[in-house]
Amino acid sequence: MAENIHPFYGTHRDAMEAAMRHRLDLADAMLRERAHLTGIDGIRREVMDEFEIVLTQMPYVGGAASRMSDFFMRLMGFMAISRVLRRHGVPVPVIGEIERETYKAQLLAVSEAERLASGRQFMSPENQALLREQAATSATESHQKDFPEDFVYDFVEPGPEDTFEFGINYKACGFCKLAARHGDKEILPNICGLDFVAYAARGIRLERAQTLAGGASHCNFRFSRLSSD
Repeated sequence: MAENIHPFYGTHRDAMEAAMRHRLDLADAMLRERAHLTGIDGIRREVMDEFEIVLTQMPYVGGAASRMSDFFMRLMGFMAISRVLRRHGVPVPVIGEIERETYKAQLLAVSEAERLASGRQFMSPENQALLREQAATSATESHQKDFPEDFVYDFVEPGPEDTFEFGINYKACGFCKLAARHGDKEILPNICGLDFVAYAARGIRLERAQTLAGGASHCNFRFSRLSSD
């Protein structure tokens, strides 16, 4: 199966697998107490086996040149966890709760200084300029032809009455496309819920009133800095 993994993801495979094992360590108690599962060692093996399948399904969207490649590498492992727990009869809301708390614990294992520096970089004028550029590229016919499984999005400037610093409207979602192709629509909202955890850990407030996964025309991400209080 390994030969079917895209070479770009193959170079990051060890790190992604290590992150998966760390997540399973962090989730151990919750799997027992909230999901009421037994035979956790077997569950772990099943999740890692499913992750091998997920690795072959990850769409290539441009590698290091695309900011969305990192989204796939950081979050696709939760698709494997969701699939396995769903097969074991764990309710979808419980799966989402376990994944959010696990992801939060994993993110907070990084020093606060490093996390907040990453948040400042994301909110910086330089990164906003990059986001504008990549948003414009994502909507071009040539990019969509080359990377049909990629995200398509617009950069949103705040209006006079807005309180956010900038926004992104995702008009097409790589995770939605993959979920539709592999029968994962039911668990897709759990992946969406991880966004709030990821940005908060970096000192960023995410506001989002709708998602493609929820049937909306686009996902309306709005970003501002969290208070330091």
